[in-house]
Amino acid sequence: MSNYSIDEFIRKTKQDETENEFFELETPRILEVNLTDQVWAKAGSMISFNGGIKFEREGILEHGVGRMFKKAFSGEGSSLMKASGNGRLYLADQGKKITIFDLDNEAITVNGNDLLAFEPGIDWDIKLMKKVAGMMSGGLFNVTLEGKGKVAITSHYEPLTLLVRPGSPVITDPNATVAWSGHLQPEFRTDISFKTFIGRGSGESIQMEFKGEGFVIVQPFEEIYTTGNGSS
Repeated sequence: MSNYSIDEFIRKTKQDETENEFFELETPRILEVNLTDQVWAKAGSMISFNGGIKFEREGILEHGVGRMFKKAFSGEGSSLMKASGNGRLYLADQGKKITIFDLDNEAITVNGNDLLAFEPGIDWDIKLMKKVAGMMSGGLFNVTLEGKGKVAITSHYEPLTLLVRPGSPVITDPNATVAWSGHLQPEFRTDISFKTFIGRGSGESIQMEFKGEGFVIVQPFEEIYTTGNGSS
């Protein structure tokens, strides 16, 4: 374990005040948002801020009736908050590693539990994983984001990107799947013999299969997603 004087520790860990990008990685696990207008972030992800910033929980009709019903159906526990104003906002989620994407009229689909923040100009929609409803305890929804702007996602430890090619599908564990190309439509399948083989008890092993051309991001961790009333 390293030993520091207080002054040495401050010099080593203090914020970088020269940064001015909208999204900056202050550390690999802390996102700095240089806010001049507003940003959407995962509710409960704020760890610190300075300046004149106001926080609002996502209104029940904030994004239209259609998305409201989708969220109610999915029972997801990762609602959004809107931060508005001017200042520096610091976001984190359980010490998970943060990756920033700068979309240029592109689309990415993110597991709802792994979405940390995005610019307000990004168009987004919730997609329900109806085929796995009732077959696994959580992770039943994802969010597709599209347009121009920055999106920050999280992963446990270092993520790995797997390339999907025609005729060479990629199969993943839903609890380890973080994000994928926005145009890919994963299919869900079960494998009873696989789950029995690895000794996970009775029941079916749920797998995601990606076909076509694109990418899938996975993490070296099986995250168990909780469902609930949207609190965080």
